[in-house]
Amino acid sequence: MFATAQKHVTVEGHVSPGFETVREVFAENFTSRHELGGACCVYRRGEKVVDLWGGVRNKETGEPWEADTMVVLHSATKGLAAMTMAVAHSRGWLDFEARVATYWPEFAQHGKGEITVRQLLAHQAGLFAFDEPVDRSLVADLDRLAVVLARQKPAWEPGTRQAYHALTLGFYEGELLRRVDPGHRSLGRFFHEEIASPLGLDVYIRLPEAIPNSRLATMSPPGALRMLFEFPLTLTLDAMNRHSNIYRALVVNPGAGVYADRERIYARDLEVPSGGAVGTARAIAHAYGIFATGGRELSLRPETLALLAAPAIPPTRGFYDECMKGEMQFSLGFMKPSPAWRFGSPRSFGSPGAGGSLGFADPAAGVGYAYVTNHMGTALTGDPRDVALRDALDAALDAA
Repeated sequence: MFATAQKHVTVEGHVSPGFETVREVFAENFTSRHELGGACCVYRRGEKVVDLWGGVRNKETGEPWEADTMVVLHSATKGLAAMTMAVAHSRGWLDFEARVATYWPEFAQHGKGEITVRQLLAHQAGLFAFDEPVDRSLVADLDRLAVVLARQKPAWEPGTRQAYHALTLGFYEGELLRRVDPGHRSLGRFFHEEIASPLGLDVYIRLPEAIPNSRLATMSPPGALRMLFEFPLTLTLDAMNRHSNIYRALVVNPGAGVYADRERIYARDLEVPSGGAVGTARAIAHAYGIFATGGRELSLRPETLALLAAPAIPPTRGFYDECMKGEMQFSLGFMKPSPAWRFGSPRSFGSPGAGGSLGFADPAAGVGYAYVTNHMGTALTGDPRDVALRDALDAALDAA
């Protein structure tokens, strides 16, 4: 263990020999890149080579970020949800090329009968928002939610365009998993029982009541001026337009606030598999590290891992995203590296989260990586704190 204080910030944890520059950059994030509290972890070929945390978990009280502090992951949750789909595929329950309606007949309503699992998981189904009212009570009732999901009409012909399913993707994944799992478990329960518990991970897609507030970091969002001047102007204007795709996908019905709680910090016993996971960087990096090194611990088949590492397949009109107003690549529930969003090698797969978090697996390097923070940034294609950490990691890997 070590501790270094810079501007009253204590950084704790350890790094293996050869990865000292990652520690240095993590400390620099607090002095040069406005970090508040966060953590970074890296597994390489099954060994934990970086495990760092520091800063404060609560800006108002100044309470420190501890070794077991957990924070909401926002859309980095999507990578964890995609892991459950991969496990289902490895067990032979799910075929990525099959039609969703094969497993869920009611899904075929309103022209959705030909949508494949692959298209749904790649944000190509045109189901990025709800037309019917969706609130927390509906999210909590999976049977009622399934009816609304099945009734939703695609915004356009599925498979022709891409639009980021900011919240809806996880709900569709959850119902699909319930249909193919012999135990008909929810996605959050399945993740806990089949991935998190066997690996001993401190991360939940359904945060239990038993987790005390003292283990949770509170989010510090960017101020209005930063959002106005640092977000791309086109996206800023879209986010304020009540009729825009991104507003309907992310801001309302139910909106990202559905997994927040004024008294408990984050909602308990509620599953939002596209954004509501709460966990440590250590847990996320460990999970991705398993996926990067053969998946033996989860009995993953080589065929499944090969599909995750393969290039993304675009819709007919290309990778331009109708919600995010730029090119992004998705495959089987994960984000893939692209010219606009670089991470790892071309075989990598993972998911970023709003504000700066990122988790990914790089099978080429045998690496599982995670960075989490409670000080939300405004970058859309790689937060400067995360990019600096990954640059230092790449240099260390090259030297090794």
